[in-house]
Amino acid sequence: CSPEERIAEKELLHGEHDVTVFVADATTLGRSLVLLVQVLQLDANPVLALNMADEARQAGQRLDLRQMRALLGIPVIETVGSTGEGVSELKQAISEAAARPLQANRLVLGERLDHALATVSRALAPVWPDGTRGRTWTAQRLLLDDPATVEAVRSRGPEGEQAVAMAARHRYLIEAQTGSDLAQYVTERAFGFVDGLLREVVRRAGRKDARAVSDRIDRVLAHRMLGLPFFLLAMYAVFWVTFTVGEIPMGWIEQGFAWLGEWVSASWPGEGDSWVRSLLVDGVIAGVGGVLTFLPNILLLYLGLAVLEDSGYMSRAAFLVDRFMHRFGLHGKSFLPLVTGFGCSIPGILGTRILESERDRLATMLVLPLMSCGARLPIWMLLIPAFFAPSWRAPMLWLIYVIGIVLALVLALLLRRTLLHGEESPFVMELPPYRMPTGRGLLTKAYERSRLYVHKAGTVILAMSVVMWAATSFPKPPAAPEGHAAATTAPDPTAATTAPDPTGTVREEAARALQHSVAGTAGRAIAPLLEPLGFDWRLATALIGAFAAKEVFVSQLGIVYSLGETDEESVPLRERLRQDYSPLAGFSLMVFLLVATPCMATVAVTRRESGRWRWALLQFGALTALAWVLSFLIYQIGVRLG
Repeated sequence: CSPEERIAEKELLHGEHDVTVFVADATTLGRSLVLLVQVLQLDANPVLALNMADEARQAGQRLDLRQMRALLGIPVIETVGSTGEGVSELKQAISEAAARPLQANRLVLGERLDHALATVSRALAPVWPDGTRGRTWTAQRLLLDDPATVEAVRSRGPEGEQAVAMAARHRYLIEAQTGSDLAQYVTERAFGFVDGLLREVVRRAGRKDARAVSDRIDRVLAHRMLGLPFFLLAMYAVFWVTFTVGEIPMGWIEQGFAWLGEWVSASWPGEGDSWVRSLLVDGVIAGVGGVLTFLPNILLLYLGLAVLEDSGYMSRAAFLVDRFMHRFGLHGKSFLPLVTGFGCSIPGILGTRILESERDRLATMLVLPLMSCGARLPIWMLLIPAFFAPSWRAPMLWLIYVIGIVLALVLALLLRRTLLHGEESPFVMELPPYRMPTGRGLLTKAYERSRLYVHKAGTVILAMSVVMWAATSFPKPPAAPEGHAAATTAPDPTAATTAPDPTGTVREEAARALQHSVAGTAGRAIAPLLEPLGFDWRLATALIGAFAAKEVFVSQLGIVYSLGETDEESVPLRERLRQDYSPLAGFSLMVFLLVATPCMATVAVTRRESGRWRWALLQFGALTALAWVLSFLIYQIGVRLG
């Protein structure tokens, strides 16, 4: 079993649940119901929901649901998830199933296999703590000589050994009588049961031309030569919409938080500076507001990805890139968790459970942080407009995503030829028909993912913003000598007509205070390591907290630059970045942030999913070292080329 199958098996066998809702694709019942056979063997008290019943009816399929319920002995409900059809009936069926649990399934797999399963199940009775629940399924796993099941049963003493021996005898007898491998025989019997069931309940089969429209579209979109360029174009369109359309509401939010900070400063009681006011304005409002400004871009990106997923196109993309990805040692199914990584690396890493091979899982897991996650999007929304002209912004956003993809493929190839060398697994995936995405489905996906982003802004980023404010505010520098202040504000004798610049003095004092703070001291300590990349101590200071969450870089940079900039003539953060750093340094910074230091949550999930700290530390250390090398080459070569 693959890891996700093990998790599902464990939950169905030992989880605390009364009913299991089994959702089957009504348009492909011949394949969908094979899994129901296993659920019945697990005694999981199932309710069968035949989803996408509208598409099945449109294709001409008609079922005798009453006969289907009688043959299976379980509730069967037709549903349409996109419209909510059948949901109330499904809820009623769940309630009734919970009140009257299924006592015995009506599964018939043939005399030989049924007899073997019953005999081994009885042998398991003395060592099985859950009564009859799941015993049939465990008996089948013993017959198939599943190593984990055999080991677990043997560990229960002599009676467990007897059950294992009984399963071995029946496995030998069935294989001798049928001349087939037992795994193949069990699969054939499961498909046979489903075929027999459908012959009894299908009153009219669906038309064979129901997928004709999808097949015609696939001749272009899934073409071996045209398909990949079209996919790249589709992704570029998503990024273009994310940047151009999101710019307007992003400006509104940015102006709103700027007004809020100015209003709080102007309304604060008393005279002089207050550390509470500074905490609220420079810490909370500047930190959290700097991240929430990019919420429209996050929402648009997730909407674009949801359109590709719900239309059925993302499955075609996985099919298209399979042969290409095999050249880099990755499985075609790796495409799905990698694409998920564009939203967040954590669900992407969890999604590697769909891969059967442990080597494929590890290779995908280790390179997945190179997919530019949603947490990095606020960084690109800040840096790209700061350093590049409007006509270059969408191409630069597209380019940074492509750089991550290319690096992931190259590193995956290196891993599969060294640390993770081994055979590659074949790719098998069913392509669903094309569907028109529903507004409800798209908005639900975008809302759920954006809600997580806002939740992080109100928890992790808020906490890090307060910590960063404290680190940039304390300790206070010693008072400057009397003559020093006068010198900094004295007019230039060569320019008698020039007015004094009080904001310049404020910024000098703020810069001095920042350099003396904890954050400034830490930033100066690591600055020599980053100077060859075009970074100074201020960028180094902002990079420190990005390990907690990538978005924190934006809030920390805003806090670093907000000191001494609270009047109406304050220069926006983008303009300050444009003044202080070259476009070459900006691009070097983007590459470094793309590649380096996966966030701490990603490191923790990698350790949990891989089962070893060495893989998580390898991911963290290798990607950080690679980021330094790439940024060094970009900046140093760019400087020398002028």
